[in-house]
Amino acid sequence: MKHEVQSIDPLSSLKAFTPARIAIGRVGSSIPLAESLQFKLAHAHARDAVYSTLDAKDLNTRLKMFGLPVLHLHSKATTRQKYLKRPDLGRKLSEESKDELNDFSGDYDIVIVLADGLSATAINENAIGLLALLLPMLTASKLKIAPLCLVEQGRVAIGDDTGYALKARFSLVLIGERPGLSSADSMGAYLTYGPTPGLTDESRNCISNIRPQGLKNKPAAHKIHYLILEAFKRKLSGVALKDNAGLIRS
Repeated sequence: MKHEVQSIDPLSSLKAFTPARIAIGRVGSSIPLAESLQFKLAHAHARDAVYSTLDAKDLNTRLKMFGLPVLHLHSKATTRQKYLKRPDLGRKLSEESKDELNDFSGDYDIVIVLADGLSATAINENAIGLLALLLPMLTASKLKIAPLCLVEQGRVAIGDDTGYALKARFSLVLIGERPGLSSADSMGAYLTYGPTPGLTDESRNCISNIRPQGLKNKPAAHKIHYLILEAFKRKLSGVALKDNAGLIRS
């Protein structure tokens, strides 16, 4: 019986620095069986993340500890299938959600939106921990915070509709990012000064890969807080707002 002989890749030591699939080795002209199985498992996790759902009941309960009203909203995408096929519908609030926001419209500095995006798992697992650090910073900076908005079937631009309806000067959207094969739980933060329907992505700043194995909550919260203060100081966001705070450190 022939034994499987795996060649050792000289780059294998780099695997200690990244979860990316590097130096996976080979067996003849193929990859090792263990690596093939791990790839299939990661692909399954990524697919599961795309079809995951917000744990609305648990999130509502935990969000209330921050002492702010919590609104449960929905985009115009009525199903997950429609959300995936019609990105435009995920960027706009449903008429029922707009009507609900009319009752809370006021003079706010910032609205925080939690949207499932392409990985509700990322929000379920990461959003509360980040907000527990960020909200005290925003309060200490004398920023008036709107009701927290939990949005199902939402994309990044849902923050424009939400901020505009609430008359908020700034929107922060925490959203599940497109899952990679090593990061099905990655959360992104999108920051927009003067949220208005119709804005495009050059109007936003983005902080990506917020998760335990990526950018951890503490440095992410400090970076978001810094960018928010700079946006209010300069009355802008996006490509015109440069990050001069230096490197992110944990």
